[in-house]
Amino acid sequence: MSVLRSGHTLILLLLLLGTSFGVPRSFSVDYQNNCFRKDGEMFRYISGSIHYSRIPRVYWKDRLLKMYLAGLNAIQTYIPWNYHEETPGQYNFSGDRDLEYFLQLAQDIGFPVILRPGPYICAEWDMGGLPAWLLNKKNIVLRSSDPDYVAAVDKWMGKILPMIKPFLYQNGGPIITVQVENEYGSYFACDYNYMRHLTKLFRSHLGDDVVLFTTDGAGLGYLKCGSIQGLYATVDFGPGANVTAAFNAQRHVEPQGPLVNSEFYTGWLDHWGSRHSVVSTAAVTKSLNQILFLGANVNLYMFIGGTNFGYWNGANEPYSPQPTSYDYDAPLSEAGDLTEKYFAIREVIKMYRKIPQGPIPPTTPKYSYGAVVMKKLETVSDALEKLSLSGAVKSVYPQTFLELNQVFGYVLYRTKLPVNCSKPTPLSSPLNGVHDRAYVSVDGVAAGILERNKALTMNVTGKAGSQLDVLVENMGRINYGRGINDFKGLVSNLTLGADVLTGWTMYSLSIDEAVSQGVLGKFTTPHPPQPATLAPPTFYQGSFIIPDGIPDLPQDTYIQLPQWNKGQVWINGFNLGRYWPSRGPQVTLFVPASILTTAVPNNITVLELEAAPCSSGPCTVEFTSTPVLNATVSSAYKQHWRLFSKDLS
Repeated sequence: MSVLRSGHTLILLLLLLGTSFGVPRSFSVDYQNNCFRKDGEMFRYISGSIHYSRIPRVYWKDRLLKMYLAGLNAIQTYIPWNYHEETPGQYNFSGDRDLEYFLQLAQDIGFPVILRPGPYICAEWDMGGLPAWLLNKKNIVLRSSDPDYVAAVDKWMGKILPMIKPFLYQNGGPIITVQVENEYGSYFACDYNYMRHLTKLFRSHLGDDVVLFTTDGAGLGYLKCGSIQGLYATVDFGPGANVTAAFNAQRHVEPQGPLVNSEFYTGWLDHWGSRHSVVSTAAVTKSLNQILFLGANVNLYMFIGGTNFGYWNGANEPYSPQPTSYDYDAPLSEAGDLTEKYFAIREVIKMYRKIPQGPIPPTTPKYSYGAVVMKKLETVSDALEKLSLSGAVKSVYPQTFLELNQVFGYVLYRTKLPVNCSKPTPLSSPLNGVHDRAYVSVDGVAAGILERNKALTMNVTGKAGSQLDVLVENMGRINYGRGINDFKGLVSNLTLGADVLTGWTMYSLSIDEAVSQGVLGKFTTPHPPQPATLAPPTFYQGSFIIPDGIPDLPQDTYIQLPQWNKGQVWINGFNLGRYWPSRGPQVTLFVPASILTTAVPNNITVLELEAAPCSSGPCTVEFTSTPVLNATVSSAYKQHWRLFSKDLS
């Protein structure tokens, strides 16, 4: 017996050691059997997209658990380059940017990870994830073999790829596949040398064992420039597409191997001024069932959308910026709420794989904190010394944001009227050079708004020598197509009548720093009377107390600004994002509980760019427990993008 017992012990020990050391973890493409193999076993992923950059870190675990219990067996995420390297050579991977923590969390929950590190990601994110400082070389050809672009990519990838290498599946981590570039076949450059360079770059940092892939639209026109030897080609398409035809396009470039839809759209993106995109649950589940019935791999984009906090939203062409919410009509809402679509997708997945047991984390409770009275502080012009930390810059002609070393937010351009304008005189941007929206005042009186593509001229009156202020807002850089070289500010001259305006003084505004440091104060000097419909950009402030000792407070909430027009809102110094209820469709902004406190009053700062309701009625903002993302919008603003349509550009 003792010999048998010791023999069993030895076998058990060898098995344990084999699991730990002897049998290498592997993930590969099995071309012969048209599948992936994970540790030698056939593996089909049903994945969901989640962007860590759009969700507060404190909620990563909650969202991932909900995805796991929906039956997903993988997740997909992007790495936005500009989120981690806002300034050349200065990297930020802390707090909400802690990529390694996110990857470890995914592994702890049991998720393989499909990683999309760029360098370009699109994602309806500012400049498609590319850092704006690349445009310091004005004629740079992004996403090409341009030497300056390639040098910057090599440096960034030299930072990020070694960081993720320990997280590769074969190294004991969760990452099973890594995408190279993103939807490159939709870009005009079609530079095969660039794609070959990236392939070698990724291989040199990550090794030969990792599965590298590309993603493109499910058409031969996209795959022609997007696919390249050495990278496994996958496609993307949404509900209602001809599933067989879409995968036939993939088969044209990958005759054998697993079928993969890397972006199966559960919803769609929004733009300011267009209706909130809604995709029916029935359409999503029907197409998902067709995909899974074929044995294909699929990634649901998005499974949770999240929020474009701060200034991170992108824009499409013709110039149409995306709102703060990235709800996407996804199975989990912007705030992580369980939806009808979530449970319907779960039922489809149940038909194809066993769903994990256990209770699904509930929708996080929301709280209506009610109305908060707001008090007027200073105009932007009043507060210039506090806002412009770098001081005034003088130039004959206006300079762009980047020339002023400003990436996001706002710049104030100031000059004098060169002639008497006793009659209304056109102030124009003849070359459509206001990128993206300008709030114009003369001697402190609001005069009008210029807007890229929409309002290129307006009338002003004033005496020669009157102060002309033009506050220019960066509304988000184009994230898709040939227009991603998106310069901000006054990118060409303004004219007054027939004359080019010169003699500019420019102020880069560090509003986020001023708000977080609490330096904005009340300004008592009376301002000139304003037109009823417009006022100079002005700060407002209010506060509210969340009582200590009440269980479960603070909770998530939504802020809405009834009768306010357009601007930016901060709570306790955290930049929630833009509001624009006058254009819609988004009315409420998601406020995560993590930025609220019971220890001290919660401070709200609002920069209203057009006109607050304070002179004519209640000057309040309201906290509600219900989101409003689909308010009626003016029919004057047309939706440029059809559902699931990404045109070649």
